[in-house]
Amino acid sequence: MTARPAQILFITATRIGDVVLSSGLIGHMAKTHPGAQFTIAGGGLPIGLFADTPGLAALLPMVKQPNGGHWLTLWRQTRQTRWDHVIDLRGSLTAYGLRARARHILTGQGRDLHRVMAYAQVLGLEVTPPPPSFFVAKETRAQADQWLGGPGEILAMAPSANWIGKTWPAERFAALAAGLLGPEGPLPKARLLLLGGKEDIPAAQMVAAGLPPERVIWAMGEPDLLTTYAMLGRARLFVGNDSGMMHLAAAAQAPTLGLFGPTDDRLYAPWGDHCVVVRAGAFAAFKAIDPHLNRPEPHMASLDLATVQAAALSLLAKTQGTVA
Repeated sequence: MTARPAQILFITATRIGDVVLSSGLIGHMAKTHPGAQFTIAGGGLPIGLFADTPGLAALLPMVKQPNGGHWLTLWRQTRQTRWDHVIDLRGSLTAYGLRARARHILTGQGRDLHRVMAYAQVLGLEVTPPPPSFFVAKETRAQADQWLGGPGEILAMAPSANWIGKTWPAERFAALAAGLLGPEGPLPKARLLLLGGKEDIPAAQMVAAGLPPERVIWAMGEPDLLTTYAMLGRARLFVGNDSGMMHLAAAAQAPTLGLFGPTDDRLYAPWGDHCVVVRAGAFAAFKAIDPHLNRPEPHMASLDLATVQAAALSLLAKTQGTVA
């Protein structure tokens, strides 16, 4: 008699960055439980990153409801299944109200660890934390290639963030792009891939202003995140603020330069030895002047162009020959 495939419920975060940093757990479970069926719940936008997961039974977007009603909705959607594993990275009570052979629940224990390590701890994988990654089907990869419009090197940039305090000035992104893509730069024939939401278009327009239109690939607000992930897998270099797009680039194995200021890179640095962080100053200093990290102030203005340019050149040299 054929064994019943393992039923795995994975409850992940709502923000893109946290979803990316937790994604390695799905890869680990798929590898260690061949033929498993996955039901994945999380934020409505980033949950699409799991669309090509082998054995995917359902994606359950969680839309916030008053009085925590979204948790009751999730319980109703999942209570009929007898789960082999429930992995809950939200630390909710819902996981305790389901029938499960094993529960793996994130607690406050890993608060001081890098998020990849904290998530790995949920499955006891601290020694060999699974790196962030997503499954990509042939069709998704073909869509990414169509978006990129042919071969050639790609410089990817995401010049915005969800808060002005984390955003390096757009005019410096423009100067960096001009230097890297110019005739004397290291990527004289590369094209610029601009990433972000539709609300980020004004910043992207500033970055692209000095370049011929044929050298700019616009991906602002589209395509979907999984196709974007596949596109980033072809990037020779990514430069961006601390954001979900930065983590997506690192997960795609693009050489990734993350620009940090009022966030703690000890917890949220892009993951992998193909990644580098440059800071606008010590995190503690930003905490001292902006204790709640919510003031509409350009904290990243102190990070000069020369520092970022030097880091970009160094990362390009370090990763020479490692990117397809």
